[in-house]
Amino acid sequence: MTTRIGTVREPDAPPPPAGAGWNRLTGTALILLSLLAALSCYSVFTSWLPADRALYREYKAARTCPDHTVIRPSENCLRHVTFTVEATSTTRRNIRVTLLGPPPWSKVVVPFGDRGPVLSDLRTGDRLTGTVWRGVVVVIAQGDDRQESADAPRDEPQMTAAIGTFAALVAGLSLAFGVMRLARPRHPGLFAWRPYGKVLLIVTGASCGVVGLATVWTGLPWPLVPTVCGTVLGGTAWFLHRDLLRGAVRQDGPDAA
Repeated sequence: MTTRIGTVREPDAPPPPAGAGWNRLTGTALILLSLLAALSCYSVFTSWLPADRALYREYKAARTCPDHTVIRPSENCLRHVTFTVEATSTTRRNIRVTLLGPPPWSKVVVPFGDRGPVLSDLRTGDRLTGTVWRGVVVVIAQGDDRQESADAPRDEPQMTAAIGTFAALVAGLSLAFGVMRLARPRHPGLFAWRPYGKVLLIVTGASCGVVGLATVWTGLPWPLVPTVCGTVLGGTAWFLHRDLLRGAVRQDGPDAA
């Protein structure tokens, strides 16, 4: 009787390298992902960002509607309408107020990004003044307090730029890793998910989010977002690549997927 003895791998031994066919398939998928991310980036910077900035300029340039004009559902001027509060919701995921007003705004639901200063004190039956622009309530006011709704155009291109920058950096990373897997399907070297790809993707998302929020809060111009995020990612990639070559950072294997 013949007994077959299998090879037992030590628990701490690196996993066997991935097959060339799998690496080629992964490389192709990464290149396709880079194309989709690049198209998303192009759309953000050529359509979304300019459209938002143009909308905000139009909103800030709008004037109060003349009282004697016919009221239309959607107007480019600002119309101040008296509403009655029907209901409010201040849960974390659903912050809104339902208002009853004259036609054509007999019943409108106005979303908000936070609870104050007006929304938190509203009760059913309260009356307030709502500013309507292009058919949506953009501001509610009660006494001296005013609060912009979530539908009000805002001058916050920094976060939009952060989304576009993230897409651009993901496109670059996906292209680089995909090309390396196609060029060297058996041994892509350091261009693997662990730890190089994983760390770079985390740094990309974190830097875009932090820089986007920081520039919004400080009012810094949006072109700083791609500049800073790209610099952070480039520096991280260089230092991590250097440390991996020196063996200072442990890799799970030469082809860790």
